[in-house]
Amino acid sequence: MLCPYCSNEETKVTDKRDSKNETRRRRECLKCGKRFTTYEKVEVLEIFVIKKDGRREIFSREKLKTGILKACEKRQVSIESIDMIVSKIEERLKQHGIEVKSAMIGELVMRALKKLDKVAYIRFASVYRDFKDIKDFKEAVKEV
Repeated sequence: MLCPYCSNEETKVTDKRDSKNETRRRRECLKCGKRFTTYEKVEVLEIFVIKKDGRREIFSREKLKTGILKACEKRQVSIESIDMIVSKIEERLKQHGIEVKSAMIGELVMRALKKLDKVAYIRFASVYRDFKDIKDFKEAVKEV
């Protein structure tokens, strides 16, 4: 950290306070003795979802969770399990980059639901893959 007064690189932290969104540090220059304050914030990069029609929209954790909740409705699936799936998918998307295709998200959800609850998997697949008739359902059931 450079002192804003004399550009010395050696400073010491005299006080540190953490809040929800940032860390405030009170510093003292070891050369000129002047004090100054720095603020540190975590930079959150937004993820953009590329939809089937080419539109881009900001990734919404809540939208993902709502879709999974609908698939798991009236099933013996805990909210904790759903939250864990959402967190794992979100983490995977962050590792992938700033833009992800909606198809990738759908496939990740289907993989997770297939392990968690077969009925929820079929429900989600029917909407995600846009089933047209009973033949589509039969093929999905064979996958399980």
